[in-house]
Amino acid sequence: MTDKNGNITHELNYITTNHFYVEIENAIAASFSECGGLSLQVKKNVFYEGGVNDQQRVYLGHAEFSDVTLKRGITDHPGFWNWMNEVFDETKKISRRNVNILVFNQSGETMMSWTLIGAIPVAWKTPALQADGNTVAIEELTLAYEGLQFSKEKGGGNPSSRDKSGFFASK
Repeated sequence: MTDKNGNITHELNYITTNHFYVEIENAIAASFSECGGLSLQVKKNVFYEGGVNDQQRVYLGHAEFSDVTLKRGITDHPGFWNWMNEVFDETKKISRRNVNILVFNQSGETMMSWTLIGAIPVAWKTPALQADGNTVAIEELTLAYEGLQFSKEKGGGNPSSRDKSGFFASK
């Protein structure tokens, strides 16, 4: 963009954290009050060369993804509990799902999207129940995932499908 004097200006669209929703398998799963823990860290290996005292060599290793915790008010819909319960049911294959976390602006336009590839529930938690309490009961679902994709489009792109061994194909 240019201003009235012909100077180039850049406008950034800052995103607020209160406009987001979560999709599981491309369907809006529920309204969440909080989504935390989305992060990526690449392991690094540092090596020092003999005689070179003012530098170090940094080699990158594997990426590690932090677990994501979703929080919402407890409802009478057992969807998350059913998904979590698959972990304990030896007769069923545990269902990994792609989960999209979408952040949008006040106009409803998707601004950012992260896709958790091959997400699987690793923890589920209910709040403490108190006879004299009057706050909304919040349940938590924690997800581990195999990969992460980022996009400015809805759905974080189209994650690749699993190969015959059951893992997602590398790029």
